[in-house]
Amino acid sequence: MRRLSQTVPAKEVIATPGKTIIALVLATAFGSGVARSDESAQALARGKYVFDMAGCAACHTDEPNKGAPLAGGRKLQTPFGVFYSPNITPHGQTGIGNWTDEEFVSALGQGIAPDGSHYFPVFPYPSYAAMTERDMRDLKAYLFSLPPVERANTPHAINPPFGWRFLMTFWKFLFFEPAKTGARDRGEYLATALGHCGECHTPRNPLGALDGGMAFAGTREGPGGGVVPNITPDKETGIGGWSEDDLDTFLTMGMLPDGDFVGGEMSDVIFGGTARLTPADRAALINFLRTLPAIPHDVSAKPNE
Repeated sequence: MRRLSQTVPAKEVIATPGKTIIALVLATAFGSGVARSDESAQALARGKYVFDMAGCAACHTDEPNKGAPLAGGRKLQTPFGVFYSPNITPHGQTGIGNWTDEEFVSALGQGIAPDGSHYFPVFPYPSYAAMTERDMRDLKAYLFSLPPVERANTPHAINPPFGWRFLMTFWKFLFFEPAKTGARDRGEYLATALGHCGECHTPRNPLGALDGGMAFAGTREGPGGGVVPNITPDKETGIGGWSEDDLDTFLTMGMLPDGDFVGGEMSDVIFGGTARLTPADRAALINFLRTLPAIPHDVSAKPNE
């Protein structure tokens, strides 16, 4: 056993601190790498959650024609013509693989493409504009983690003058608010921003802008020309007679209070989105729907009935 007063060789005096420093550097680097990896994993998980609630898969996958996931081509018939969803896979040439974070945020928040052109509001950026920037960036991170698919976008077939993209400048001036205030609570955020429920459940004016006075009251001219129901708490024409259990069951498994099951686009919304919400988020969404103004609007009846 070495006595405390014994002289220690110089090489040990030099080597020991050096090893300590190297060990600290390695530990710090390893720890930073783990932290970055953990943060990346959390961002991807958050991005997947946003992806599901935003309904990206349903709109950007041409499922009727067995198209590749998110490669675009989904047909949407509107009073203004036929729109086809774009490829949002991270393919460098035909998708969004070359987009920066800032360009992605600009597309969602302002409806502006990387080349400076304006998107048509069939892309629900008027609702996505209310998303937090973190949700936007997390969504991009998740999309960029998916396989790229080479598929050129299908050109829209829009009736003139609605297909003249430069006119979107004037449309935005009249109807679009890029700097929206934040949602009051989580339920409102899920319904109006991420879920963009009003984009389908609200009637539009002749220029395609949402009628704010009839928010969530349903329409006879929904996507593909179908009828979209009134989801305000009106007891006669809306969902005011539904219990909280009815709403939870509907948003979880698509079953209506009468025992029937929902079909069409809403089944995509439920099984790809609301069914994947946390119980707390689903409860918040239900609470928001129940606190909406009740608007009498029978969309099942024809205009002259």
